[in-house]
Amino acid sequence: MGTLTAIALVTIMSAQDYKPTWESLDKRPSPQWFQDAKFGIFIHWGVYSVPSWGAKEAYAEWYWHDMQNKNGETWKFHEKTYGEKFKYQDFAPMFKAELFDPDQWADIFKRSGAKYVVLTSKHHEGFSLWPDQHSWNWNAMDVGPHRDLAGDLIAAVRKQDLRMGFYYSIYEWYNPLYKEDVNRYVDLHMLPQLKDLVQRYQPDIIWPDGEWDHPSATWRAPEFLAWLFNESKAPKDVVVNDRWGKECRDQHGGFATPEYGGISKGGHMIDEGRFEECQGMGKSFGYNRNEAAENYRSATELLHLLIGTASRGGNLLLDIGPAADGRIPDIMQQRLLDMGEWLKVNGDAIYGTTRWTKAPKMDDVKFTQKGGALYAICLKWPGDGLSIDNVLGATSVKASMLGLDKDLDARIENGKIMLTAPVLNIDQMPCRHAYVFKLALEGGDKVQ
Repeated sequence: MGTLTAIALVTIMSAQDYKPTWESLDKRPSPQWFQDAKFGIFIHWGVYSVPSWGAKEAYAEWYWHDMQNKNGETWKFHEKTYGEKFKYQDFAPMFKAELFDPDQWADIFKRSGAKYVVLTSKHHEGFSLWPDQHSWNWNAMDVGPHRDLAGDLIAAVRKQDLRMGFYYSIYEWYNPLYKEDVNRYVDLHMLPQLKDLVQRYQPDIIWPDGEWDHPSATWRAPEFLAWLFNESKAPKDVVVNDRWGKECRDQHGGFATPEYGGISKGGHMIDEGRFEECQGMGKSFGYNRNEAAENYRSATELLHLLIGTASRGGNLLLDIGPAADGRIPDIMQQRLLDMGEWLKVNGDAIYGTTRWTKAPKMDDVKFTQKGGALYAICLKWPGDGLSIDNVLGATSVKASMLGLDKDLDARIENGKIMLTAPVLNIDQMPCRHAYVFKLALEGGDKVQ
């Protein structure tokens, strides 16, 4: 999309007066910056980062919830490690973030090749990472770090010219008001708290979760979104997801949010390529000391996840779980930096691309398209070369490999696009993990 078109789209979004109905809200166009970004960083960080423990294949950020099961692994760990009288709330003063360096975090995110960041401003435990007047003595300014963690990070991230927004849990497991009267909880706590977050930081993304107990009308979500788009201080191209009520996933909102490939119910957004896949490097989102090195996916596996997601038109929101002291675990930093090295060479095949709906199905080859060119992304080295069905009826082809400054031998032959792979020594390889061939086709149907 050209600059003038993008400006026109923002102008349209700004001029539109959205009504508090899904019929009106769902007509809002998806902001182009988000469609183009493709890769974001998710951050799960809170009081749960102190015990930082979950059963294998479990979410460590659900520690408080899981310790309620007195026969479960989490309670057994808790009782053995901290004692049966140690309450979850006693972890809060231990969440000190004393080594938190937001500029160092932002530098890693920039070097990873990610284009945006989403921080858990408040998870289901209800602990807020900003000076939150709606959650007295259960926020990062009143207890623990005694610091505006959310504000410090968003300032550092924006200095790196990245976008940033906030995950926000709509419900809170053990909030007495929520358990007693959900309507009063929404009116007196949730909506004022969420609006404070928006007005205070003007985030680029609002990423709710924990919506599944009630429909969107109970959460007053359409009303909030109309306010967000029409009146709030948020950017006019603010992005929102689909977690606004138990009926909403893949149905209503800005984009669908499959989690490890799952979705609560089938809808239209994923089919349209309007989705963001969110996954951890291991299984847990919050830091889990019970995960060993073999539980973390390799940089190759994570890049293949990004490539596959982009080839379907979606974004990847890849999670990190910092430690309670504010350090990003070394293994997570290394994965991000490895991904950034690959994206330095091959980002043209990811950023700003769209899915190729006519792509032939091939083992170990994914396709994206942009600016009239096709990108064939090989998950393994293609041996002598590639043979791709000429589904567009092209009459000629020019080919190159990203990271190499020369044209490759390519031709149309017997209904196939035939590409000869370059012969390279190991030290001549422009990258590892996956290999991208750019194809410029002439004749036949046009590439977008």
